[in-house]
Amino acid sequence: MNVLNNKSKQNSSADPVPTKNDMYNSYAHKRGIIFDMDNTLLQSKINFQAMKEETYAFLVEQCVLPEGLPLQQYTTSTIIEEAIATNRMTAGLLQAMWEIPVKHEVEGMQGAVLEPGVTELLDKLHGSYHLAVVTNNSEKAANAALRDNGIIHYFDHVAGREHMQSLKPSPDGFIYILNRYPTTSGRDWLSIGDSWIDGKASERAGIEFIAYQADIETMKNAEVFPRKYFSHMSELMELLT
Repeated sequence: MNVLNNKSKQNSSADPVPTKNDMYNSYAHKRGIIFDMDNTLLQSKINFQAMKEETYAFLVEQCVLPEGLPLQQYTTSTIIEEAIATNRMTAGLLQAMWEIPVKHEVEGMQGAVLEPGVTELLDKLHGSYHLAVVTNNSEKAANAALRDNGIIHYFDHVAGREHMQSLKPSPDGFIYILNRYPTTSGRDWLSIGDSWIDGKASERAGIEFIAYQADIETMKNAEVFPRKYFSHMSELMELLT
């Protein structure tokens, strides 16, 4: 299965380019912001490539997935979804499989520090927006990392994988957050993340996506077209405040 073949419409080149004032005005109605965690709020040291390769090797060894999948087209989460879709995953295999990403998460989150400008941004936004985190990490690991860095109090909700039937790029985590605020809809929210899976999940939940320090070519290859790219939190602060 090619996990990058989901369709997303790119803005027409004939559409007018928004002015700075248009950009400001377009966000005036937003009521909430959903952040990814790894490499968005925190400088993650998780070795995602090693996590993916070890998870895949385990699933091949257990005869759940075939050899030769084009791993460059997958993330750990989409490999796991592929494995679950085979209906070959027993409870024991699921538990053993999840121990692999948990191991990498624990190792990678040790000593993780904030991305530059995160505290200043959250301090500015807190009280004006609903703030939430959606991460494919376990909720326990996410809460610990956010608490250790002194920013957990800014967030109303932290949705880890325990709140999702399927991981990003599935929209489950975003829908979980939206359901916590029944008077809002996806149009009232923004999503901030660094990966195409963040953008795809946001899109599927009807939430506008802005990309932080993202690889533009990877986004294009995944047919994810963020509303805006930015490289420092101060840029987002200027946009929203």
